[in-house]
Amino acid sequence: MVVRRRGRRVGVIHIPVSLKASRQSPGRYEAIFMVDTGAMDSMAPSSDLETAGVERIGRETYELADGSYREYDFGLVQIELMGTITAGRVLFGPDGTEPLLGVTALESAGVTIDPTRQTLRKLPAIRL
Repeated sequence: MVVRRRGRRVGVIHIPVSLKASRQSPGRYEAIFMVDTGAMDSMAPSSDLETAGVERIGRETYELADGSYREYDFGLVQIELMGTITAGRVLFGPDGTEPLLGVTALESAGVTIDPTRQTLRKLPAIRL
């Protein structure tokens, strides 16, 4: 669960992220998320998402890095990172799991990865 370039490990990037169940929701989950370019969706510990008021609205099967399959419940959240607000799926992961930020959230926020410098950078405009 690291940044990859052409299938090769490049490095690990962490970023502060805030998740909310909705704009009106008083609850919030804030943590340092590991950026995972191999993951489509984001993941956080179930108990933390529940405390923030995130509701489980579906269940989906995901392929893990080792090739195995596992089902996870998911909810929809407002995602804030690098001064930008977007929205997306968050998986209810096992308690104690490291929060992961998937590539869908990055792309929808207009954030790209510079694998050479191992940093994130905001694009001047989001691709339409």
